[in-house]
Amino acid sequence: MPTRFTYLLLFILFYSCGPQAEKEKDRVAIARANNEYLYLDEVKDIVPVGTPAKDSLELITKYIDNWIRESLVTQKAESNLGDEQKNVEKQLRDYRNSLITYTYEKELVKQKLDTIVSDTEIEEYYNNNQADFELKDNIIKVVYVKVDKKAPGLEKLKRMYKSDLPSERELLESYCHQFASNFYLDDSSWLLFDDLLKEIPIQTYNKELFLQNNRFVEVSDSLNHYFVNIKGFKIRNSLSPLGFEKENIKNIILNKRKLQLINKMIEDVYNDAANNNKIEIYTNDKLKK
Repeated sequence: MPTRFTYLLLFILFYSCGPQAEKEKDRVAIARANNEYLYLDEVKDIVPVGTPAKDSLELITKYIDNWIRESLVTQKAESNLGDEQKNVEKQLRDYRNSLITYTYEKELVKQKLDTIVSDTEIEEYYNNNQADFELKDNIIKVVYVKVDKKAPGLEKLKRMYKSDLPSERELLESYCHQFASNFYLDDSSWLLFDDLLKEIPIQTYNKELFLQNNRFVEVSDSLNHYFVNIKGFKIRNSLSPLGFEKENIKNIILNKRKLQLINKMIEDVYNDAANNNKIEIYTNDKLKK
């Protein structure tokens, strides 16, 4: 048997699609919460065209239920707050102004910001602000390989992972792609030592001392062998190397450019208004006191 919501759905769809929707003069109420009413013209567009009847009914039912709950809570708040507490016009105005300004600034940055940061700029910023680049963690340059204990050519691997010869590096890369279950060969980049420890079962209670006293590390667990060549390291609380901070510095420079662009826009707008006599400051006795 059709429910009242089914009839309501048919009525809404008929109202929104038929020509009478444009000619309707008297608003049709479809729900009430105390003295507040929800009208048909407020809900006729919430169902997308082509939505199945069952889903349309669910959407409309949910919308009406949410409207009733929100309306009742708002009325409850209205009746329990003083006039000063209910005066939200200033907050709404401030929020609107902030939202519009933020949107404009975002579009300004999108259109005007120079996003190219040269290596020279990055290096200059690094040299002038080294006090800001103290390492919070230990970092390393490393080559490591993880292989199954049954992998072939382990003696060759022990030689290759220690070597700095280009020919040996090529052989190591080929070996890793064939037999290693995990590996890292980019020894020109800095990594957090803690990230390496997540991959390899190295046991140490003093990370700084371990780095200072180990270059080649070979450890095993029940299934795998791990080979580690620590090519370089920096201890926490020391100066962080430029290569590790490069992306961070680039973002700092871009953020500074954003602020400069926005501040310049604000000054330009102000100066333009001042030069064209669009600004006046009215003083009175209250301000003088």
